[in-house]
Amino acid sequence: MTLSTGWYLRRLSRMGPREIGGRVGDTLRRRRWRSARPHSPVVTGARFTAVLPEGTIGAVPPDAAKRLVAEADRLMAGHVEYFGVDRDDLVDPDWWYDPKTGRRAPWGYAFDVPYRDEEAVGDIKQIWEPSRHQYLTVLAAAYAVTGDERYAERVAEHLRSWWAANAPLRGVHWTSGIELGIRLLSWVWVRRLLDGWPGAAGLFERNPVALRQIWHHQRWLAAFPSRGSSANNHVVAEAAGQLAAACAFGWFPSSARWRADALRTLERQLRANTFGSGLNRELATEYHGLVLELGLAAVAEADAAGVPVPPTVRLVLLRMTDALAAVVDDRLRPPRQGDSDDGHGLVVDGAGTDRWGSLLATGDAVFGRLDWWPEVTGTDVRTPLLAAFVRPYAKPGTAPHVSRPASRPAHFADAGMTILRGPEGIWCRCDGGPHGFLSIAAHAHADALSVEVRHDGVDVLADPGTYCYHGQPEWRRYFRSTLGHNTLEWEGADQSVSGGPFLWTRHARSRVLVADTAGEGVARWCAEHDGYPGFTHRRRVELTGASRELRVVDEVRGDGGAVRLAFHLGPAIAAELTGHRAVLTWTRDGEDRSATLDLPEELTWRAHRGESDPPLGWYSPGFGRKEPSTTLVGGGHADGTALSGEFTTVLRFGG
Repeated sequence: MTLSTGWYLRRLSRMGPREIGGRVGDTLRRRRWRSARPHSPVVTGARFTAVLPEGTIGAVPPDAAKRLVAEADRLMAGHVEYFGVDRDDLVDPDWWYDPKTGRRAPWGYAFDVPYRDEEAVGDIKQIWEPSRHQYLTVLAAAYAVTGDERYAERVAEHLRSWWAANAPLRGVHWTSGIELGIRLLSWVWVRRLLDGWPGAAGLFERNPVALRQIWHHQRWLAAFPSRGSSANNHVVAEAAGQLAAACAFGWFPSSARWRADALRTLERQLRANTFGSGLNRELATEYHGLVLELGLAAVAEADAAGVPVPPTVRLVLLRMTDALAAVVDDRLRPPRQGDSDDGHGLVVDGAGTDRWGSLLATGDAVFGRLDWWPEVTGTDVRTPLLAAFVRPYAKPGTAPHVSRPASRPAHFADAGMTILRGPEGIWCRCDGGPHGFLSIAAHAHADALSVEVRHDGVDVLADPGTYCYHGQPEWRRYFRSTLGHNTLEWEGADQSVSGGPFLWTRHARSRVLVADTAGEGVARWCAEHDGYPGFTHRRRVELTGASRELRVVDEVRGDGGAVRLAFHLGPAIAAELTGHRAVLTWTRDGEDRSATLDLPEELTWRAHRGESDPPLGWYSPGFGRKEPSTTLVGGGHADGTALSGEFTTVLRFGG
């Protein structure tokens, strides 16, 4: 996908003068570096001292270690799955090859590579993901747990291969700061986890090639930070990687300055990227997880190096952890809100390890769990590794006192998120928050007033997810469209106006009118948005626990026009639609479950499943993957005369 002149003009319109000035400076610097690349300093006598404290590996739970080794053995055999593509080429990777399209990224000066153009480069996510080297942290962790040098030797072989194939400022792996930041964090942990291997020092601090790569990565991040309207999770990843490397690999004349600058940036951007309630401002749950992982890993490095961390950094991470504990359902699944690309900050665990349970376990180790937190029964490798470095925060009831929620929050006013809960694991997320973060709202979806409903962790009314970013514009549009969410569309348009795959030029504004989550037997929510000029959509939601009934009332006011109301069912849900009633059935843990969905009679209802022209009836369980699911769409014409202007939907869960 190539970007048009119109896109660049729209993108420019979302920038302020300071950001424009910074980007002009970046352009000039890139031109200068093309002909005169910065020269890395000569380093002698470097030592790696940020080793694991004694006993850390012994604290890894046996079942977590078993999963880790199984994953490492799969990687040793060359097998890995990235974004729905099964790969068997990891024994000897081609670092520029995309197996999904069969294309290979071109060689050349990094900033000339058109990485957004799939025709020229291939699927950039498929190319970038192995070069985050998070599979190498898994292999290194397997060495640390088992002492088997096969894992260490494979890590060394691949790092030397990557360094040889990706000279500084050459090729596609030098185009995006988030990639460099996460890669640096991986290298820090690879070096740490390989510390008992005789070849570790020769691979890193005694290796001029490695030293040159580490220096150029940090020099790049210092020169080209994400700016202004792009200062979202990317800038946090850049700062976290820079801080980690400057602490653990502090061997260069600029290390102290890089460390101080990165810590200032991390403190500022963690606050900027996080609501006071603790939820991530991008309103994209997967990025909440990514930023929390990056923040915890960065603090671990600072604490390991004895670098003082501003109290606000720990406070933001504490609030993010409490917020995560508050919003997950009974199976520890968080909302499926906004974009998701399966990005992780630090990976040292095998398949089957629950990401969200792992984060809550780390939160318990670092901050201390509150009484209302959900129980975490699973185990992981990462928690004891991070907890070995991160200085424990003040536990509940100890000084210094930090105000934390006394009971489980259900309404996050600043983020516009409300969680309604009922018996038997009934969970409902109501969306009445801002469209997204910063002027471009890059990872937002046009989902104002959408609802997401689960029963015992099963998606009943589902958020369909993300599926893709680049290369398939019709699918990108669908998965972030208004029709692609459980809300109401007017005149075939999205509530917010898109200017490109990561750009919104007009943002719908939502307003929560009622959020009564502690009502006697009935939880209520009501909100409206202004996304359609001359037309108002207001939605009321009531969850009655005794009857296990969820009532959704959509009220429309305006100049008339065609409306479509969509309800997306989860992939496990079978639906039989007869007239205005859908009977829903599914199985959970071997037990048959059911519900009925009574739909507004004023609209004409049809079931859609797995349609591609145009896309409708799909669910994306992860980036790059999609599967057919049932979407119920009701259409009609709201003019205040032919219709009442109020549509009622009732979901009743069976016995």
